[in-house]
Amino acid sequence: MAEKSSFFAHFTILLLILIITITCCEGGRNPVRRSSGRTLMDGHDLSRPLKLTFAGPSRNWTDAIPIGNGRLGATIWGGVSSETLNINEDTIWTGVPADYTNPNAPEALAQVYQLVGDLNLQFDSSHRKYTQASYRRELDLETALAKVSYSVGSVEFSREHFASNPDQVIVVKISSSKPGTLSFKASFDSDLHHHSETKGNQILMQGSCRPKRLPVNLSKSINATNIPYDDHKGLQFAAALEVRVSNSGSVSSLGGKKLSVEKADWAVLVLTAASNFDGPFTMPVDSKRDPSKECVNRISSVQKYSYSDLYGRHLGDYQKLFNRVSLQLSGGGNKTEAASTAERVRSFRKDEDPSLVELLFQYGRYLLISSSRPGTQVANLQGIWNRDIQPPWDGAPHLNINLQMNYWHSLPANIRECQEPLFDYMSALAINGRKTAQVNYGASGWVAHQVSDIWAKTSPDRGEALWALWPMGGAWLCTHAWEHYTYTMDKEFLKKKGYPLLEGCTSFLLDWLIKGKDGYLQTNPSTSPEHMFTAPDGKPASVSYSSTMDIAIVKEVLSAIVSASEVLGKTNDTLIGKVIAAQGNLPPTRLSKDGSIMEWAEDFEDPEVHHRHVSHLFGLFPGHSITLEKSPELAKAVEVSLKKRGEEGPGWSTTWKAALWARLHNSEHAYRLVTHIFDLVDPLNERNYEGGLYTNLFTAHPPFQIDANFGFSAAVAEMLVQSTTKDLYLLPALPADKWPNGYVKGLRARGGVTVNIRWTEGSLVEFGLSSEQSVSTRIVYRGNSVATALSPGKVFTFDKDLKCIRTEKL
Repeated sequence: MAEKSSFFAHFTILLLILIITITCCEGGRNPVRRSSGRTLMDGHDLSRPLKLTFAGPSRNWTDAIPIGNGRLGATIWGGVSSETLNINEDTIWTGVPADYTNPNAPEALAQVYQLVGDLNLQFDSSHRKYTQASYRRELDLETALAKVSYSVGSVEFSREHFASNPDQVIVVKISSSKPGTLSFKASFDSDLHHHSETKGNQILMQGSCRPKRLPVNLSKSINATNIPYDDHKGLQFAAALEVRVSNSGSVSSLGGKKLSVEKADWAVLVLTAASNFDGPFTMPVDSKRDPSKECVNRISSVQKYSYSDLYGRHLGDYQKLFNRVSLQLSGGGNKTEAASTAERVRSFRKDEDPSLVELLFQYGRYLLISSSRPGTQVANLQGIWNRDIQPPWDGAPHLNINLQMNYWHSLPANIRECQEPLFDYMSALAINGRKTAQVNYGASGWVAHQVSDIWAKTSPDRGEALWALWPMGGAWLCTHAWEHYTYTMDKEFLKKKGYPLLEGCTSFLLDWLIKGKDGYLQTNPSTSPEHMFTAPDGKPASVSYSSTMDIAIVKEVLSAIVSASEVLGKTNDTLIGKVIAAQGNLPPTRLSKDGSIMEWAEDFEDPEVHHRHVSHLFGLFPGHSITLEKSPELAKAVEVSLKKRGEEGPGWSTTWKAALWARLHNSEHAYRLVTHIFDLVDPLNERNYEGGLYTNLFTAHPPFQIDANFGFSAAVAEMLVQSTTKDLYLLPALPADKWPNGYVKGLRARGGVTVNIRWTEGSLVEFGLSSEQSVSTRIVYRGNSVATALSPGKVFTFDKDLKCIRTEKL
């Protein structure tokens, strides 16, 4: 028996060795292990709080806290005796659908994103005696919860605010630590035509938007609310508020327009808003939607949920997206949590606190989750947050950098669902853009210019050719369709949405291109967005032919549709044959006599070398026609161009330059541009600034433009991970002396790969890769590379030498 037991023991050991050998990670190494705890591939790490903190109530709108669910948004001022929430809904716009084939028609002017109105809360006079030292205001990015708290004598008052995506409501809970001491009045107000009425514990506000925008040159001294307009032709909107209180309290009507809460322990406010917008092609007067009924029904639908239920549903939905990525950087800075966010920004130039970089990176993710969700409108120039009847640049989507930058980080920062509104919007642009292409250009396919609106405007904008005459907006947007596929490998998306958009855009480009005297295909007329040159006669000019950006975008789109045709089996299509023929006749990227990238087809004198736009560098980033490996001469010329342009500029320019330096694997310059944005802007003297951050971390042009918030997240991601569908670059622009230790979890790379990395003393220690499908990639780190194959359902962990050390099941 002893011999038989020994035999079976040895047999068991041999069998285990055989199983281990068979189930080792691809390449013949180490066993598959089922994860039993947090690993390098786990999601968000909660070791370092991600909070914006404020020392007192807001003095300016850019001090207020933004919350949103994609469709609804609010900015919370955090006042004590009186509180204001500026309410936005993403379809509240002036104007109506228009004929976009005539750029001279008044209807073709860009329309204006509007503020729904304000929710005002007025507390009793005792709140004016609050203890200033007790005041706290914060936004927790991990929960998307905004809090305000303060004490009046021995009584502590607190407010919690969140915007729920699953229930499409904004929720506010107001509490008192002493029973029966909470009393306040609630009311709506709006600068648009409106009226309010109460019914029980609810207020309903109904109103209308202007059917036409106000004149551009309207004096700011004129009160816009006093200018009459037809209430029936523009969009109709509504907002509804329900107030719930504890059993000890009461809710009553004041004058039929306000609600009064008396002697409650707590109150829960549930708010929603809607319009009768029924798509960009339906006139408001023809809409069948009833915004008042929708608001009342939505409030009714959530009455079955307690505050805890509503918060739990919100949290589960939000964290499903936000918790996918975590980032921790360590360096010389070590600011305490006691410091307000404004103080941290103010001291950044001295301490270079890396945790503030983490915060701003995650804030960009938070803002897109809060302003762009499936089924909503695109995040516009201000995301979804606005307090003005005439917001800067109309709050409109601008297609010559701003809208595109809004979505740069959606893929690498692992919130791809937030990109869906962009493709819905592009589908609408494609419909109007066909008319514009046919009538304005005599071309097939579709086209869109620089400025658009909720009505999918595609015609040239009002104003000078310098910015208005630029028919490449739709083409640039189309590069996002291919990028979406490369990150997700979603063939169904490519087939149903991405390829049709690319197909129509390509048809326009092929018709738009003409053969020039040098034999190359040209775009003519052509501009480099918003930048002028000195013509040979010494006069300022903006219109030429074949600007470098035009040709770079054309190259990107044509390359994308050829690649897409290979995926979908359409390589024999007539259109693809035309594309391949055209590709060989596009002009090369040319160099100026000083070694920089030439911005126009000729080496014109540049009267403004520090211009904010870096359009001529599109081929490097976000494009792919210039790379360090395949075109080192051009990459060097980009470096010369960036040095020539300088580091000054508005926020979006700063973050674009940071991403360009990162794509060049230049960590020093990328980091310098990252730090450049940490400049606290005084909103009362913002004209004295270029770029920077407001107290609530909104990025400044100035004034506020949200694109740099998103561009910042994209640039930081680019410093840590870069990819093609065949290559994966680890820590390509890591500033090792500034962020010597750290980790990132959950970034996405092309090929559908999720990437986690840990580094110490500036060097790679370990990284993990996973994929939703089988994929082969070449991993590159500091000049070393290794080919690997990933299979779905597994996490592959590699060491600093790029060797697979273990494989675990997800």
